[in-house]
Amino acid sequence: MSMGQGRLQAPSYFVLASLLDGPRHGYAILGQVEALSEGTVRLATGTLYAVLDRLRGAELVEVVSEEIVNGRGRRSYALTPAGREVLQAEAARLASAASMVTDSAKRSAVQSSAVRFA
Repeated sequence: MSMGQGRLQAPSYFVLASLLDGPRHGYAILGQVEALSEGTVRLATGTLYAVLDRLRGAELVEVVSEEIVNGRGRRSYALTPAGREVLQAEAARLASAASMVTDSAKRSAVQSSAVRFA
């Protein structure tokens, strides 16, 4: 799935997810990653660009624009079709893993209450 590893690490997952609604530049990606992860993933700037470089190398994101803002270069990144596919597959994998736990907890609760009433 992800760059030959079979699953995405949290930073890569949330960077890809931050681009679902459209292209974003680095600073906007940082904020969106933190919001989507509810503060559990906070990337340093250098880490973000290392993740973006890996995702670009795997053709999961692409640079869609470059501009100069206040004398500094600003690139905007977007998901590629392959990036969207990988992200959706990882989301399905995570949902399946979570449902195994939540379904098991529900079964345990039902069994526990059935024993009390028997």
